[in-house]
Amino acid sequence: MEHRGLSYKNSQISYYRFGTGPHPVICFHGYGEDGKLYGFLEKYVGDDYTFYAIDLPFHGKTEWKEGLLFTYKDLLQIIHEIFKQNSFSGSAGSFSDTTQTSNFKFSVLGFSLGGRIALSLYQANPENIKKIVLLAPDGLKVNVWYWFATQTGMGNRIFAFSMRKPGWFLEFLKVANKLGLVNASVFKFVNYYIGNNEARQLLYQRWTTLRKLKPNLIRIKNLIRQYETPTRLLYGKYDRIILPVRGEKFQKGIEEFCSITVIDSGHQVVHENHVEQILPALLH
Repeated sequence: MEHRGLSYKNSQISYYRFGTGPHPVICFHGYGEDGKLYGFLEKYVGDDYTFYAIDLPFHGKTEWKEGLLFTYKDLLQIIHEIFKQNSFSGSAGSFSDTTQTSNFKFSVLGFSLGGRIALSLYQANPENIKKIVLLAPDGLKVNVWYWFATQTGMGNRIFAFSMRKPGWFLEFLKVANKLGLVNASVFKFVNYYIGNNEARQLLYQRWTTLRKLKPNLIRIKNLIRQYETPTRLLYGKYDRIILPVRGEKFQKGIEEFCSITVIDSGHQVVHENHVEQILPALLH
């Protein structure tokens, strides 16, 4: 695995390149993780694929200096620069936010939060994407709390205040958990990030910065049918954060192109222990 970086506007984008195969894959990690998450795939399919795993804003070693905003245009341009930096242009076609060449194809791989980013990338540029692989993906259901906190002015102000003074929110969360409005896994996950000052600051920065990347599922499903894009979903049977039923609802109407696999795992399905279940999603 090789760590690389590129300059984008005032920022430094961190990413990892591994594998030497002819088929490029853009990878997006989950919340609080980084591009190294996928490194174990190199020894299994490194001869077939070259992976580019990006550290998202306010994650890993990426230094994001463009304020609390990351757009589709930023995403497309950064990927264009990665391919340009790694000589994936010219005879193989080109990729940019203004000119797409249909003979240049790459796959996208996203876990959890990274699934939402992968779907957003496909929505913005379906012509160049050969396959979509989503592992316990966010983005297939609107989270009311996330929507209120990031998509409304009032909600974002309350969100910012709560991250500075979280006491009232922690009490509210406890009550919501007792009333069954949030399940135990989500309660534990949120409580962990709210309880630490640095984690709260990062939560606000990450959620707010990525708020513009909102997959339109109706449009995406239409694009999957139009471009006949193979789409593979993988879920953990015991995941209480992102449930397999979300994938089942998304699959309706695109069954010809979309398959779902459920494995014996919780939310963290991206692990070498599950490589035998992950590889078919990439290879077939």
